[in-house]
Amino acid sequence: MIQKPIIILGAGGHAKVLIDALQCQSTNIIGITDPDPELHGKDVMGIPIIGDDNLILEYGVNDIMLVNGLGKVNRSNKRMQIYDTFKERGYIFTRVIHPSAEISPRANLAEGVHVMAGAIIQTLATIGVNTIINTRASIEHECIIGDHVHIAPGATISGGVKIGDSVLIGAGATIIQGIHVGVGSIVGAGAVVIKDVREGVTVMGIPARTVKK
Repeated sequence: MIQKPIIILGAGGHAKVLIDALQCQSTNIIGITDPDPELHGKDVMGIPIIGDDNLILEYGVNDIMLVNGLGKVNRSNKRMQIYDTFKERGYIFTRVIHPSAEISPRANLAEGVHVMAGAIIQTLATIGVNTIINTRASIEHECIIGDHVHIAPGATISGGVKIGDSVLIGAGATIIQGIHVGVGSIVGAGAVVIKDVREGVTVMGIPARTVKK
């Protein structure tokens, strides 16, 4: 159980899923920060939006923990930038793990990882910092998932796959065993990846082919 109170950064859709997971663990959520001033004073699922991200600096680094409430739906680095900004100031991002997720005790989850409802992470898998393993995604044995990655709902990552930093794997995509996906690439929803994916490209289809360099 998370002991320190937390603040969630961002009031969008991913934040709602995080709130649900955190409340399953009776976590003390102080509030949500968001850069949109029109949202300040409102709430998300009963959790108040207390101001912009600068408000976090009013709390000591040892007094709270942070949760990155932004999702990742394209090549935007905003989620990574938020993580890096507050890490540089000494804050800690807690992991959020839904109680229905199945995680091997031999898997290694880094700081700020989110594992959503029904997700599976198998033995000897490694998940990098600030990465999202979304609803019912499956990460098989000995996979290495980089930092700031989003594995979208229902994706299947077979054994021994290596995924570079800042990759987006779309909903329902399948990556067969032993594949390497390069840094900053996007695998489209429903794609079936049967060969390595170069850095910074988008692949789609069955089998997956590069559609954008």
